[in-house]
Amino acid sequence: MSLPPDTPQGVADALGYLQHHLQELTERQHVSENNINSTLAALTMQLQQLTQLVANPSLPPPAVPNTPPPPIPSPPVSLSPTPPTRRTCPKLFCPPDFNGERHNGHAFLNSCSLYIRLAPEQFHDKQERILWALMFFKGGRAAKWSENVFHQEAEQFWLHFFPANAEVDAINSLEATSYHQGNWTVDDYLDSFQALVSNAGYIDPWTLVVKFRRGLRLGIQNQIATMPYRRPADTDPDVWYRAARRIDQAHLANEAFQSMSHSAPSASLRTVST
Repeated sequence: MSLPPDTPQGVADALGYLQHHLQELTERQHVSENNINSTLAALTMQLQQLTQLVANPSLPPPAVPNTPPPPIPSPPVSLSPTPPTRRTCPKLFCPPDFNGERHNGHAFLNSCSLYIRLAPEQFHDKQERILWALMFFKGGRAAKWSENVFHQEAEQFWLHFFPANAEVDAINSLEATSYHQGNWTVDDYLDSFQALVSNAGYIDPWTLVVKFRRGLRLGIQNQIATMPYRRPADTDPDVWYRAARRIDQAHLANEAFQSMSHSAPSASLRTVST
């Protein structure tokens, strides 16, 4: 059987093997049919002789043929199944260290989720998955958050390896001006501020608003304080945090737009001059 010239080599080899195996089976079938026909002919002859002997007992008994019995055909060779290919797992890389920066949070979470999905056998339960992820919280606000998770089980570690006057240091910082926003974004300032008030033990809402408002850049602080309607209450720090972030993001977007607007005319002038 001829195959098209563009037949893949693997397909051609498989078809050649099947064709050869089919030819062997056909030959064995012919041999089996010949053996059966020979056996039937010998049995028919012996039956005729026996019939004649019964009708005429004076005849000598028929001679037993010395021909050996026909060979029993061997069973057809079955195609050996192709051994299953061994599944190879992709090489896994641990997530990068996470320091709590918001713009890296989504990528870090995706990296942890992908690792856990590809290697679920490494974790017995949800607690092990959480503790494994916390191993990569090694800096900034992430380290502080991880520290809160282990707080109940790490009192001795705190006693031996943490600053003895962390609360006093945080209070002194909040009473000075070193914690103020300065050139930080509101997100960075908020992360630092929340770590300080946590260390200082400040929980009173009015105190939190006063300290947060005092540290904000003057433009953002005035814009929130002079809002004509829906101004945040001085006892609701969460609303102050959200308002400050919203205004800061609007300022950043406007600055980006202004920088693009100033660069566009110069680019068009260069195009005309060339």
